[in-house]
Amino acid sequence: MHNAPHTYETAAGLLTGRVILVTGAGDGIGRAAANAFAAHGATVVLAGRTLAKLEKVYDEIEAAGHAQPALVPVDFSQATVAEYTQLAETLEREFGRLDGLLHNAGVLGDITPLDMYDPDTWDRVMSINLRSPFLLTQALLPLLRQSPDASIAFTTSSVGRRARAFWGAYAVSKGGIESLAQLLADELMNTTNIRVNCINPGATRTTMRAAAYPGENPAVLKMPAEIMPLYLYLMGPDSRGVTGQSLDAQPKD
Repeated sequence: MHNAPHTYETAAGLLTGRVILVTGAGDGIGRAAANAFAAHGATVVLAGRTLAKLEKVYDEIEAAGHAQPALVPVDFSQATVAEYTQLAETLEREFGRLDGLLHNAGVLGDITPLDMYDPDTWDRVMSINLRSPFLLTQALLPLLRQSPDASIAFTTSSVGRRARAFWGAYAVSKGGIESLAQLLADELMNTTNIRVNCINPGATRTTMRAAAYPGENPAVLKMPAEIMPLYLYLMGPDSRGVTGQSLDAQPKD
């Protein structure tokens, strides 16, 4: 790679012919990624909980004249193994393979001391942020193996690399994501064409960021569309051979 990921310059048809599934595609970074992937030629599978939000992104992609996306409503807090299997079977019928998988869906939970953390909230955060990426990846691996050049990207956080006081289940779930990505990259490295990496978006203007830092001025934060170079890099052919990494979408000061 000649450029740092955050300065990566993309070619217009970078993702032409690729099928990429994005979770949490209805809003924020997932929405920006879905639009960016589609703008660079990919057929995007929009997955998320809220149908109305997914339909809005679907319409944005169609209105821009990009490849027709697919739409898959999934409640990641309670989806079953059978539902993920059914999703994989649907994608296999429609596309025959999967070239990219961006795990972006996630929830913040509570910012509170561990001794006050609500156990039900803990379970919900772990279910959405860690259990569901495991189950979805497991279900989709056969389809990813059908691709000549597949990429899995998990969304991480600085608190997943080093836990911070009061971040509770979110920090623990993201620490688990870091381990899951390393483990999977190691397992797949020598036997498949699948690369596995983590993306730390950094401080970005999203609803979750506003909830975590209510006193922060959102105007100083980058918009989700501004951090897409790394996402495009990891989903495209230039990142072949890059696996088991945890990368920052924004440069460090």
